Amino acid sequence: MEVNRSLFFEDFYIGQVIQTGRQTLSETEIIEFGLKYAPVPYHTDPVAAKDSSFGGLVAAGYQTAALTFGLFAKTGALAESGMGSPGVDKLRWKRPVKAGDTLYVQANVIELSPSQKEGGRDGVRIRYDTFNQNEEIVMTLTSLHFVRRQASKQDR
Repeated sequence: MEVNRSLFFEDFYIGQVIQTGRQTLSETEIIEFGLKYAPVPYHTDPVAAKDSSFGGLVAAGYQTAALTFGLFAKTGALAESGMGSPGVDKLRWKRPVKAGDTLYVQANVIELSPSQKEGGRDGVRIRYDTFNQNEEIVMTLTSLHFVRRQASKQDR
């Protein structure tokens, strides 16, 4: 399912899958992120990275996580309804991401938690599976998002 509008709590259902667009990661982007946030040779120096356990330059895991959420955000699913997140429950890097890899995300709704009180925060737990161009999962991340309910007709 592709989304081009904000989804409210009532729009989500367990088993729902939202697929994102695709983004290719360049060597320059990997190096810039690495220099700023993960300054180790396999993220910043293509020559030195050849001698690493990765055998070449790879994206920092947190760059992959940021790209994952960025791709999901671009779907617009939480544009009007999103109320933040208390954090990530589980994060696993499955394969290295290299320059030239094209990534996309399948966001899988795995849990809905209605608020226990009026005006509270309704929760949507999503498992993000990030794939490369070879349909290999490179990262999985599970996170709880707080989302608004759709305003009633009286509130409009």
